[in-house]
Amino acid sequence: MFKVVVTDYEFADLEPERQVLEAAGLTLVPAQARTEDELIEICADADAVINQYAPVTAEVIRNLNRCQVISRYGIGLNTIDVPAATAAGIAVANVPDGSLEEVSDHAAAQILTLARGLHRYDAAIRRGTWDYTVAKPLRRLRGRTLGLIGFGRIPQRLAEKMSGFGMTLLAHDPYPDPAAAARLGVRLVDLDTLCREADVVSVHTPLTEQTEGMIGPGRFAAMKPTACLVNTARGPVVDEAALIAALRSGRIAGAALDVFAHEPLGPDSPLAKLDNVVLTPHTAWYSEDSEIEIRTKTARNVVDVAEGRPPTYLVNHDVAAAPHSTARPARPAGGRTT
Repeated sequence: MFKVVVTDYEFADLEPERQVLEAAGLTLVPAQARTEDELIEICADADAVINQYAPVTAEVIRNLNRCQVISRYGIGLNTIDVPAATAAGIAVANVPDGSLEEVSDHAAAQILTLARGLHRYDAAIRRGTWDYTVAKPLRRLRGRTLGLIGFGRIPQRLAEKMSGFGMTLLAHDPYPDPAAAARLGVRLVDLDTLCREADVVSVHTPLTEQTEGMIGPGRFAAMKPTACLVNTARGPVVDEAALIAALRSGRIAGAALDVFAHEPLGPDSPLAKLDNVVLTPHTAWYSEDSEIEIRTKTARNVVDVAEGRPPTYLVNHDVAAAPHSTARPARPAGGRTT
């Protein structure tokens, strides 16, 4: 029996995953683990792990006695200690292309909402006010500058879409793609230049030790007072306290956020009380189409390994996913390692 544990999930059921896995003769075991101890207990004898938000830490990985692959829903890998998995000989996989259109559409919608003051008009009408001045001042989007922090597939799609609105495009990425930039009419710049010149700063970088808090007080101080911040990547990339201070003081004009330092965002958060902020509940990835695509591809990564192939979306290329017939053996019985 090849046992596949789903550590946690927010879906109504796991039928798409079950169909893919059971068609390949694999056994799915659903869980709703949240802590290290819960993960260690449920995953100890798993041959594969599917992960959403539960933290698969180095300690959890040390106690995976049989695991050959950890497959994560979606793009981000901040829930998994990838170096620890690599050291343990465990393949890590994700689904980097399951919601390219959705996330880039969502970021575009956030930009347009801020540019046209839709959130303020909607709130005003709901409280009985019919007045175009409630969102003043609005400025024409054409000719404004969009700065993309990160230049992977999602921001490249966003660049394509926003170029149709006549925006000038900048991007910063430590591993730039000059060919893609040239094709899309994007000027590659350093981060300081981007923050200084952009009218909209849109965050698309993964969360790592290097990117955590990278948009902080100094970056906000460099931005135009008319600039807005959009974040569909990961909340901790932005220093939330610095963002709140910048929004309250008028240091920047507004923000549209789909991700937060701590989720779910509570109603008492200062962000929820600011009228120059647009909030969505970490939903940029979602459409009915993308949900099915992400879930089935996550499961297929596992099937790949069970059938002796590297996962389609292998992340840690230093690990060659072993065929099932040569899977690393289970550790001797004895429970959790210290």
